[in-house]
Amino acid sequence: MNDTRRAVLDALADGPVSGPELAERLDVSRNAVWKHVEALREAGYEIETTNKGYVLGEASEFGPTVEYGLDAPFEVEYHESIGSTNDRARNLAADGAKDVVVLADEQVGGRGRLDREWVGPSGGVWMSIVLRPNLPPAHVPLLTLAAAVAVTRAAREAGVPAEIKWPNDVLVGEEKLAGILTEMEGEADRVSWIVVGIGVNVNVPGASLPEGATSVQEAAGSVNRRIFVQRLLEEFDALRANTDDVLGAWRERAATLGQRVRIETRDGDVIGNAVDVVTPGALVVATDDGEVRVHAGDCEHLRPV
Repeated sequence: MNDTRRAVLDALADGPVSGPELAERLDVSRNAVWKHVEALREAGYEIETTNKGYVLGEASEFGPTVEYGLDAPFEVEYHESIGSTNDRARNLAADGAKDVVVLADEQVGGRGRLDREWVGPSGGVWMSIVLRPNLPPAHVPLLTLAAAVAVTRAAREAGVPAEIKWPNDVLVGEEKLAGILTEMEGEADRVSWIVVGIGVNVNVPGASLPEGATSVQEAAGSVNRRIFVQRLLEEFDALRANTDDVLGAWRERAATLGQRVRIETRDGDVIGNAVDVVTPGALVVATDDGEVRVHAGDCEHLRPV
């Protein structure tokens, strides 16, 4: 959203404002004011014309209006339907974008870890965040953990008892609520850009979900997705600014710690009890042969022996 359009919204939030008053306040023509108001209406904002001037109504439940009222420095690019938000975010990153959120109502070509298909039906939250953090490449996994914490906090505010399964799944019980996929480009000592892809089953009915998945709607009823996304982004923004807080916040909502697990890695399976997570997001597993730090792999929670 450009600065003038945001200034129009800020002015309207204070009450009815006439076109001439807006033009004078913003130092633009009355015709420019009208064009900005029309563009905001097309984006989903309810703006009425009254005898006292323009009046701002309620923002639409989802769409570009996510950016308005968002207490985090992200620009939102909204799509009703898209192949993959991560693909679009990578293109934006290659063009130099920073702090842009690609958001979609429906994702038809998404994927998860190991190139698994990720179903993204209408009603969910499918988004990818373009970042240029001042972090060494080895610490990038902290942003994946931060995203999982942010999703979990937003879900809990919506009444869903969400927890995190290492490294990047958000669960309700044993059912999957959300997944996270982080991609990066950079050099050995420098990150050029990071894309954090987040998919959350929000207002998705059970009939549209794959086996083993659940949604906010199924667990606690439908929610306002605009508010859900805003809270998720605000929590993520706070954590990325204080990465020292990420591990502690992750541990508080971890479903994996204390569990007997099997981690499928490139070097074989690691089986034991998950006892901790350490920088930059490695899972510590107590095996029969001692503690092992696992940095990447597919985690399965096992029944106690």
